[in-house]
Amino acid sequence: MVAETLALGRDYPFIRNIESPLTRDMLRPLDPSCHTVQFSQALTESDYRTLSDWIGQYPSVTLRAYGSYDGSIRDLDFLRFFPSLHKFSADALYHSLESIEGLGHLPESATLLGLGRTKKKLSLKPLARFTGLRRLYLEGQTKDIDVISDLTSLRNLTLRSITLPDLTVLQPLTQLRALGLKLGGTRDLTLLPAIGQLDYLELWMVRGLHDLSSIAGLEDLTYLFLQSLKQVTKLPDFSRLTKLQTVWLENMKGLTDLSPLLTAPALQKIAVVDMAHLHPEDVGILAKHPALQQVLPGLGSNRKNEAVRKLVGVPSGEGWSKPDNLQVD
Repeated sequence: MVAETLALGRDYPFIRNIESPLTRDMLRPLDPSCHTVQFSQALTESDYRTLSDWIGQYPSVTLRAYGSYDGSIRDLDFLRFFPSLHKFSADALYHSLESIEGLGHLPESATLLGLGRTKKKLSLKPLARFTGLRRLYLEGQTKDIDVISDLTSLRNLTLRSITLPDLTVLQPLTQLRALGLKLGGTRDLTLLPAIGQLDYLELWMVRGLHDLSSIAGLEDLTYLFLQSLKQVTKLPDFSRLTKLQTVWLENMKGLTDLSPLLTAPALQKIAVVDMAHLHPEDVGILAKHPALQQVLPGLGSNRKNEAVRKLVGVPSGEGWSKPDNLQVD
């Protein structure tokens, strides 16, 4: 979610930072690429009202409350000034946020919500009313997490620093297209093929995860992202994944055999990043794939990377970068 991708305290074309007192410059028209307006301290009531009127011009933009290093953002009651806001995130509020009941001020038709880790685990029951929610990011919040099962309009879900015994709670999410499991220790992925119609899957630094065999049943998958899964030593068979076009492997130090990638019939792009333990020949076998168009090598040295380029014989994908979190809205 935005907590992972936004720099703090600076304006970028895609971020607008604001604070009280609001200025004309803060409320200048947004760049078309701007996706987030954020503040790190509580605003005055007058400024909340002004901000609500202004951001109403940009329904696709997310309002983000973060940081609160002065402790001023203790709850979300300020959302009473935003009765038409459809995209909201509260994260990096670990020490200050004590309640999310203020989410009740948002319209039931809200489409995007993000909740970061807090010192005290907060009940997720306030989420239940958002039956049209399409995108949800949760970090470290597990109390009453079963409420997710009722959010059947979700298309994009990220769970960070959350451990589930299995994926049963996600099974009712028939419209889910993008799933990210980051950190935490959810090891049992058996139910993956029974969840929605996943075309994007991201697994990052999931503690203890070693078995990826269930991925073999994700027949709608187009993009697979695997990073820092140190106990994974084997890739699954991809022969049933006829739509899989892109695989990103990063810091997968237990992998030495990339030959299962040759079983993915439509595979076009492969990234092998921060994989210095591999030899050029380990990646060079991908030259046998008839559909391959790009390989992004990252084997720890220019010499090894150049050797990969020569062996594979396809463009190396300069300028291609990892996705900005989950891409499905």
